[in-house]
Amino acid sequence: MQHQSTTHDNIPASPFAGEAPDMFFGLPMAMARAMALRGERIGDDRAQVRMGFQATQANSRGEVHGGAIATLLDCTLAAAARAHDPAAHGVATIDLTLHYVAAGSGDLIATARCERRGRSISFARGEVRAEDGTLVALATGSFKLIARQPAAGS
Repeated sequence: MQHQSTTHDNIPASPFAGEAPDMFFGLPMAMARAMALRGERIGDDRAQVRMGFQATQANSRGEVHGGAIATLLDCTLAAAARAHDPAAHGVATIDLTLHYVAAGSGDLIATARCERRGRSISFARGEVRAEDGTLVALATGSFKLIARQPAAGS
């Protein structure tokens, strides 16, 4: 069986490279540290996020728990929904549908694309793959765009 590459050179490099572990594509998100999420690429309506394996997020078989995979997909699809201007927008998840395809172990890499962006609602789809290219899960979701308020003094 041939596996698709987990690197996506067509997604621009993140302008937020090297950000603190509690930041996620320019926005403060303490959960990013807790879930070991690292935003790797964002732009052109696409995003790529890596979730580092943590034994505390494993199921009874030692594989990544489905809830952790759901969090990874939610965050990655949400990032794609705001990829047109990541520092200017946050999002709220309206719905998220997941399909688990295979067990995942080790670091997982999610990629997502915003398929349609309206004035306030965006629709995205994405996938999670293991580092060896094995497809782990698929997802679709809709997200409400929320304009970020400029920091005081800006």
